[in-house]
Amino acid sequence: MKLIAPVLFFFISVASVSAFASDYEGVKVTLIKKATTAANGQKLAYVNSENPEITVALVEIPPGGDTGWHSHPILVYAYILSGEITVALEGGGQYDFKEGEAILEVINTPHIGRNNGKAPVKLVVFYTGAEGGQNTIKVAK
Repeated sequence: MKLIAPVLFFFISVASVSAFASDYEGVKVTLIKKATTAANGQKLAYVNSENPEITVALVEIPPGGDTGWHSHPILVYAYILSGEITVALEGGGQYDFKEGEAILEVINTPHIGRNNGKAPVKLVVFYTGAEGGQNTIKVAK
């Protein structure tokens, strides 16, 4: 009887991942990240627009470089292709991300991404904005 709860939990866990993977027959699907909040616990929210626009960009930060202080009025996701990045938030909080990880960026919170490593950082960034809207707002520091 003691074994029932762990076994049941295992099958429920596998079933939820299997349901996702079964969406693509004959294709390997690896879940990278699934969350409802950014790294700092901030709840994620989609833009409310009649004219949504997705922008995808390759961002490269050289060793010792940074993004400069900025914020996003929209939901932004990133996937790290190579290297490591440290994201610092205004008012405190620092998060490290490395190759193969996904970042769910904070909304309306000034932050900076720094490459403290010896190799370039390459990220694919997905901006979920609106036509004519700003994806990134520079913040003076």
